Amino acid sequence: MTTFMQTPNDPKELVRKAINHVETERVPYNFMFSPPAAKRLKEYYGTDDLVSALDMPMFFFGPKDKPLYADPDIYGPTITDQFGVLWSTNKIDRGSPIGPPLKEPNLSHYSFPSPADPKRFAGIEDDIERRRDLFLIAVIGDLWERAGFMRGLSNLCLDVVDIPAFVEELLEKLKNYVIETLQHIARFRPDGVFLSDDYGTQTGLIIDPRHWRKLVKPRLHDIYQAAKKRDLVVMHHTCGNVREIIPDLIEIGLDILHPIQPETMDIFSLKRDFGPDLTFCGGIGTQHLLPRATPSEVRQTVIQALDAMAEGGGYILEPGITLQDDVPVENMVAMIDAAREYRR
Repeated sequence: MTTFMQTPNDPKELVRKAINHVETERVPYNFMFSPPAAKRLKEYYGTDDLVSALDMPMFFFGPKDKPLYADPDIYGPTITDQFGVLWSTNKIDRGSPIGPPLKEPNLSHYSFPSPADPKRFAGIEDDIERRRDLFLIAVIGDLWERAGFMRGLSNLCLDVVDIPAFVEELLEKLKNYVIETLQHIARFRPDGVFLSDDYGTQTGLIIDPRHWRKLVKPRLHDIYQAAKKRDLVVMHHTCGNVREIIPDLIEIGLDILHPIQPETMDIFSLKRDFGPDLTFCGGIGTQHLLPRATPSEVRQTVIQALDAMAEGGGYILEPGITLQDDVPVENMVAMIDAAREYRR
């Protein structure tokens, strides 16, 4: 017979128990929405504060860099981020990196932005002041993914084979930028940090795992350890099928893997093989289920995931990626209601 703890009243403690693999009556969840999806939900619930309205136990915050979603009505058709990457803007998603500043594999004429720029941290205290009871996650940046934005992903993949010394130099400088960002944002007393760094496609890794282990893994280790020295939980976002390197991520200290796309990896076998060593956050399909299923099918899938994945703790329910404009509001509500009402 499974034994579990009654759900803590403190949302921060609820998340901590999941991470520590303590099974509780309720299961923590998190939802991220694109602006159009958020707008429809705010209208449905009659609120501008979805975090409070949906009783979400986690809250993400980060430096005031380029907006994740840059509205072309405000910023125009393109926007340049702090690294000099030119992005297209879009009303429904985050746009695309269309102008990499590193035309050649050479950093001699490139100046990195300052991670200590005070403008990056202005207003953060106000953003999180009324969220102090929630599990606070500080978004600290990206590494391999940022290198791809700066160089162009196709060029970067060629550089990995042809000019690995350049890739090492670039990733080392980006690692230092991320760690210094972490050092500055730690003064806001987060509970954890969030690194967004995609390595996967639908079927496997973007680069050979040997190259990933040589170029990316040592720098990830340093970032993780910088967080661990401050007693911060490490949460890592990487889309796609990254099963091959999950043991590596566990080895260097990862606590939470996000977002576990069920279209690319079997979430139940991940739980079986790595559950004792890792917390999974995600698992609800966004490519087929949420856009195309009925609300009843969505609810049933959410309950099945909670029944299986939350056994023994180590699970935070979330869609497999930020919810986009193609998801009917009825399906979003079905998922939210199932997560909020669920009891083990």
